[in-house]
Amino acid sequence: MNDDKITLFHAPQSRSAGVRILLEELGAPHELHVINMKAGEQRSAPYLAINPLGKLPAIRHRGMLVTEQVAIYIYLADLFPEAGMAPRLDNPLRGPYLRWLALYGACYEPALVDRALKREPGPAAISPYGSFDVVLDTVLGELGDKPYLLGETISAADILWGTSLRWSSAFGLLPERPVISDYIARISGRPAVLKVTQEDAALAEEHAKLAQ
Repeated sequence: MNDDKITLFHAPQSRSAGVRILLEELGAPHELHVINMKAGEQRSAPYLAINPLGKLPAIRHRGMLVTEQVAIYIYLADLFPEAGMAPRLDNPLRGPYLRWLALYGACYEPALVDRALKREPGPAAISPYGSFDVVLDTVLGELGDKPYLLGETISAADILWGTSLRWSSAFGLLPERPVISDYIARISGRPAVLKVTQEDAALAEEHAKLAQ
């Protein structure tokens, strides 16, 4: 296997779909190692040897494994700077860019789990991420008067947030607000999103049949 080619460990219609979309946006040469989550392959010994947490996405590149969504997004967007999906280190927008990526993993994901499980957030004095409503309002406040988190230019942070908000909305976990629906529509209409969504739908159907 060519170590310079990126391998994405991927399951259709899962969190790894966003990474697959980002790879398309970056024009990054890659190959898929498909995991059938409907058959429980993410908990099988071969995959647990790759990621003991049994989570997707994961990527392998140049012999190194990278897990965790935010780390993968940062790694890939920086690996292909010519795609313009990440501000460079000397760009004043680099800090805000990293802020929105980190806030997603550190705050939105755990708060979203609270919302999905219909459980109360922890006490404000000890919670590391706050409540779902506060986290969501923080992001929506940034999007109130601009198309993307960094302004007029899309970044990898928007691919992460846009794909996740689309998923959250599909499961009825978000309030109905124009700023949310408009943002989701902007991201969802991109060619990379349409391509991966279509291909993942066919792959998910195939996996469902195999799991019967």
